[in-house]
Amino acid sequence: MKHSIFALFFGLTVGVAQAGALDAISSGDASAGVKEALAKGADYAVASLGKNGGFLGNDKVKIKLPGYLEKADSALRMFGMGKQADQLVETMNHAAENAVAEAKPILTESIKKMSVKDAKDILTGGEDSVTQYFKRTSTDQLSAKFKPIVKKETAKLKLADQYNKFAGKAASAGLVDKQNADVDSYVTQKAMDGLFLMIAEEEKKLRANPLGAGSDLLKNVFGALN
Repeated sequence: MKHSIFALFFGLTVGVAQAGALDAISSGDASAGVKEALAKGADYAVASLGKNGGFLGNDKVKIKLPGYLEKADSALRMFGMGKQADQLVETMNHAAENAVAEAKPILTESIKKMSVKDAKDILTGGEDSVTQYFKRTSTDQLSAKFKPIVKKETAKLKLADQYNKFAGKAASAGLVDKQNADVDSYVTQKAMDGLFLMIAEEEKKLRANPLGAGSDLLKNVFGALN
């Protein structure tokens, strides 16, 4: 027996006009629609970033030298170290691209574990509810998966050791956040930040224009919220 999404997802925060449209959608369709939205966001983010130039060619997610090191970039160039700075930036971004390329299985598992309550919170939550769900359910797994991949890439460039040594001193002086004093931890976090940002972009597009989602299920479920 199909249960009304009104009973499960409506609550006091959803307007009367929304309720009529939502009431016509079964809870099964609603959950399936949310899962499809999650998968759509994951596919978009991984495809956009997990390729050569995915980070380096996208100013929204390009990984730069952190804090004090970024400010010192011009000084490094004055002393003829511009090439080394560029190599480090390129390596950090390529490492993030390689890491994100491996994110899909973790995001897929997160989708499989979605509960009815999760679906409710995503469907009637804010415009970044999909993104927040992924952050909550996959950050630890992504971090554990990404860091060895990042470490493998940065190990190819001995500049990573120089970065850690210099950044460690800068952190001790309060010039760089301690979490950024290790290049592998820094790149891992930035890779996840970029991944979640791209998921958020896809989610915003879906909520703003569900009719352009390309799926009847997504059109019905998210269209009922507009």
